[in-house]
Amino acid sequence: MSLIELFLIAVGLSMDAFAVSVCKGLATPKLKTRHILLAGLWFGGFQALMPAIGYFLGSSFQKYITAFDHWIAFVLLSFIGGNMIYEALKKEEDTCNDSFSVKTMFVLAVATSIDALAVGITFALLPGVNIYAAVLFIGAVTFIFSGVGIKIGNIFGLKYKAKAEFAGGLILILIGIKILLEHLGIIPF
Repeated sequence: MSLIELFLIAVGLSMDAFAVSVCKGLATPKLKTRHILLAGLWFGGFQALMPAIGYFLGSSFQKYITAFDHWIAFVLLSFIGGNMIYEALKKEEDTCNDSFSVKTMFVLAVATSIDALAVGITFALLPGVNIYAAVLFIGAVTFIFSGVGIKIGNIFGLKYKAKAEFAGGLILILIGIKILLEHLGIIPF
């Protein structure tokens, strides 16, 4: 997996955390540095933890699914991306709260990182993935996007939330298609 592909996956995965951070920033009247750091640590930490768990789960049954692993990667990434696009296009009004309590942040961090668990399983099925570098990279990118999201939300509001989720979903679908086409020999990357 190339650095560019890993970066695109990290950006795609971080879009849910970015969107929630924008909402948090909108609801926080007096934004402080600790709010930015808390969001980054919670979301970045869980975005790093979940693919690691997924990778080790996927590695345990990899030998049984090697013949069709590219289809699994394609379906998982397409499902996650499609769900993100669906959420971006829904016309529901978001409710935001300004709580940074452990309970609130834990629930949000888990909810925004479930898709990263599936991506971790996908990593186990792909050759040459350095899982330690991948999870650190994903966590760092999400940390940055979450901090930026809080600030943007505090300044601009929800204007970019849906666009970010849509873009993240599209990126994951395109990477899933690329993996499938590579394994089928249609594109020679």
